[in-house]
Amino acid sequence: MRRAGLWVAAAVLVAGVAGSLALKAQIGVDASAKPKGYITYAAEPQVVKAGKPSMVELHFRVRDGFHVNSHTPKSELLIPTVLKLQPADGVKAAEIMYQAGTSYSFAFEPKEKLDVYTGAFTVKVPVFANAGEHTIDAALRYQACDNAACYPPKTLPLQILFTAK
Repeated sequence: MRRAGLWVAAAVLVAGVAGSLALKAQIGVDASAKPKGYITYAAEPQVVKAGKPSMVELHFRVRDGFHVNSHTPKSELLIPTVLKLQPADGVKAAEIMYQAGTSYSFAFEPKEKLDVYTGAFTVKVPVFANAGEHTIDAALRYQACDNAACYPPKTLPLQILFTAK
C-alpha cells in the first residue's frame, strides 16, 4: 500500500513537471535556455562637437550574480574585456578608455584578488568627427564568471550612435 502511494506521488510530480514544461513551451519560454549574454548595452544617441576632440560614453551592465574580467585582469590566464571598433566614415577614434575594475576575492581563492566589472561600467571612446550623424559598429569581447565557474568568452555586437554638430 505504501509503495502504491509513492508511485502515485511520483506520477503526480512527473505530470506536474511535464505540464509546466509544456506550458512554458506553449508561451515561448525555453526552460533549459541559458542566458544569451551576461552584459547588456543599450545604444544611447549622443551629441558631440563636430571637428573637435570629443568623448562618447558607452554604458554596460553585467547581469546580477556575474562578473567579467576588467580590461586589465591581474593574470595573463584571464580574458580581458575588450572593445573593438570598426572604421566609420567621417570619424576618427582615439585609444579607448576603460573604467578601472573593482578588486574582488572569491570563496574559491580568497587570497587572490581579481580585477573585475560588476553591475554597471562605462567605456569611453574619444572621437573626432565630421558634422552629421554617425554609427560605429563595434564588438565587446568578455568572459563572464559567477562564484563557481567561468563561462566561454562571448562577443556582444553593438552600434555606437552619435551626432556631431
